[in-house]
Amino acid sequence: MTSSEPKRTPEPPRRMPAWLRWPLLVLAWLAGLCAAAALAAVLAVAIGLAVAYPNLPDISELADYRPKLPLRVYSTEGALLGEFGEERRNLTPIEDIPPVMTQAVLAIEDARFFQHGGVDYKGVLRAALANLGRIKSQGASTITMQVARNVYLSSEKTFTRKIYEILLTFKLEHLLTKNQILEIYMNQIYLGNRAYGFAAAAETYFGKPLKSITVAEAAMLAGLPKAPSAYNPISNPKRARARQLHIIDRMLENGFITAEQAAEAREEPIRLRSSTDSTRIHAQYVAEMARQLIFAQYGPEAYTRGLNVYTTLNAGEQEVAYQALRQGIMDYERRQHYRGPERFLDLPDSPAEAEEAIDDALAAHPDNGDVLAAVALEVSPKKIVAARADGERLEITGEGLKPAQSGLSDKAPPNIRLRRGAVIRVVQTPKKTWEITQLPEVEGAFVAIDPRSGAIRALVGGFDFDKNKFNHVTQAWRQPGSAFKPFIYSAALEKGFTPATVINDAPLFFSAGVTGGQPWEPKNYDGKYDGPMTLRAGLARSKNLVSIRILQAVGPKTAQQWVARFGFDADKHPAYLPMALGAGSVTPMQMAAAYSVFANGGYRINPYLITRVTDHKGRILSNYQPPATEENPRAIDARNAFVMGSLLQEVTRSGTAARAQSTLKRPDLYGKTGTTNDAVDAWFAGFQPTVAAVVWIGYDTPRNLGSRETGGGLSLPVWIRFMDKALKGVPVAEPPVPAGVVNVSGEWYYEEYARSGGISSVGLEAGLPGEEPGRGAVVPPAPPPVEERNRILDLFRQ
Repeated sequence: MTSSEPKRTPEPPRRMPAWLRWPLLVLAWLAGLCAAAALAAVLAVAIGLAVAYPNLPDISELADYRPKLPLRVYSTEGALLGEFGEERRNLTPIEDIPPVMTQAVLAIEDARFFQHGGVDYKGVLRAALANLGRIKSQGASTITMQVARNVYLSSEKTFTRKIYEILLTFKLEHLLTKNQILEIYMNQIYLGNRAYGFAAAAETYFGKPLKSITVAEAAMLAGLPKAPSAYNPISNPKRARARQLHIIDRMLENGFITAEQAAEAREEPIRLRSSTDSTRIHAQYVAEMARQLIFAQYGPEAYTRGLNVYTTLNAGEQEVAYQALRQGIMDYERRQHYRGPERFLDLPDSPAEAEEAIDDALAAHPDNGDVLAAVALEVSPKKIVAARADGERLEITGEGLKPAQSGLSDKAPPNIRLRRGAVIRVVQTPKKTWEITQLPEVEGAFVAIDPRSGAIRALVGGFDFDKNKFNHVTQAWRQPGSAFKPFIYSAALEKGFTPATVINDAPLFFSAGVTGGQPWEPKNYDGKYDGPMTLRAGLARSKNLVSIRILQAVGPKTAQQWVARFGFDADKHPAYLPMALGAGSVTPMQMAAAYSVFANGGYRINPYLITRVTDHKGRILSNYQPPATEENPRAIDARNAFVMGSLLQEVTRSGTAARAQSTLKRPDLYGKTGTTNDAVDAWFAGFQPTVAAVVWIGYDTPRNLGSRETGGGLSLPVWIRFMDKALKGVPVAEPPVPAGVVNVSGEWYYEEYARSGGISSVGLEAGLPGEEPGRGAVVPPAPPPVEERNRILDLFRQ
């Protein structure tokens, strides 16, 4: 290089344009800030974890999972009668849960459950991408995370709660096996309608055990955890169906089912359990009795310990008793005047609006068993067209209109007249036609017990438990009427009476001095007097005057003490002559126990309901074995029970209950009809040596049932329907003749009265002491104490 070459100076560095420099500086500053924030967040999380982990709840108890389990009541065969508790749950081990159910749940909730460690990172990423894309929001909670949340945490959506959820998830995965976690989930999750766990849900929605569900049903149940109310097949069938189909697709995608199984599941109709399910055992009154007894022993924990209560109830006989009593009451209702529709609607002309109005109205008037609610759409004297809540149309014509004929008349009052928009009741006849009816106002009771042990075999406390929870079997104190007469006759046998004793069925008159108030002139039910007749005939024909003369001879005080032997409360049967006509107070349960004394040879048994109680694992907590019949206290002598059985057998053979033997075609039936004064109460109480049963029908607020209504017409048919079932295959029983009883010329006598002695007649010729011949008026004895007079007067008025 020569000196003449010019010297080159370096170019200065180029400066970044101002418009670019400042944004980059801001970005760099933001990046540093984010890094610092991230580091702070990591430190905060780390500190939070360090603080939170020691404070996590102890989850070791989940190794022995014990959720809240309801109290369940069963029949003697194991049929479920009732369930009590806030959480309806049936704890089911994982090995007893059918694979199709777990597969349906895994397909929709956590398909990689057995692959991840509690938190499914792939699932989290997939959910994040889906949520960012806003295509369809997805969750990322695994089954383990749901268990942690459902068992220990609240449902609030906060950062802190999410940290606790993740920590608990890791802790659960460390402590428990995958099958243990899955078992807790399958039993703990809430699935709507008070059902917790899939076993309870299968019973609730389909009325079947979990082991019996199909692919289609499993998919329907698996859709519930996401939102039990939104996907409830009862209240939201369309949404439940859409989610079911989605789950079937997911089961197919995950290889849990074949394409053929998926196609079948999509086409399978879902049959939901209804409130009128024919498989349901109608034993609500019994279940409530059992609940009260168990609560008295175990307190509030009775509803959470998973206690199983086994009763003496026979499920088949219980259902027959329920149907028989309802039929008896509905038969009576058909003979009553029509009281009119329950409500009137102004139905819109638009079909869609009318359908909505009908649905709303019938929701407030639910079906009552087989007594269904409907809304009249068309009304004419010859036909009614009515709509049900499900859209079904019913036509009522011909005989089906007769019960409401008065409501079809042009002259019917507005509140009775049938017209479009009327809310009515209908029942289906045996011929599958429809008949208009009405909800009954009358009530009833039925109870059947084993007279040898006291075991309650069937009990129906009223027409419908949901309508009236008052248990008429145990709580209703009613006048027994003529059904009480056998206990007076039993006392008479011990005073020298025999079945052949002749008693005069003639008028009696009691002055005011005797009654303590107004005169009393009792009458027979038919108003007729047939003169002298045997004691046997007097009971068979239920002659009131015969019973009164017998009680006169026995003495009211003696009779009061005697009836207490059968379990009656003496103070509810004052020692005055109206006791002969059943003017005291009894419950149907008392009557069943009392008639059992005649059935079992003279022993007083105590009715009982519960045989054993177990915990949820089947371990027996209590077990009751009744004493043998002969170990019970003796109420009456065996020969008294035998002769009374002979007299009660005559009632069912030739007396007021002759329909019993003529219908059932067997001689070993015993019983007595009962109709109180003014036909306020109608009874039939009777037995066969293996079962004693009592029927009562009447109004809660006592009033006349009708001038032609009797125990033989109202209650006896119910008893016959039940006995027809209860005695199927039971051989005819011939009770052995006890010592001290002999048969002379076809009649049974106490041995000491067979040839002579005893009372041959009552009320003939000179009559009883204090009785005036002819008219039969009784000369007043010393008047009763003043404080008793009003009480006596009330009795005689009855």
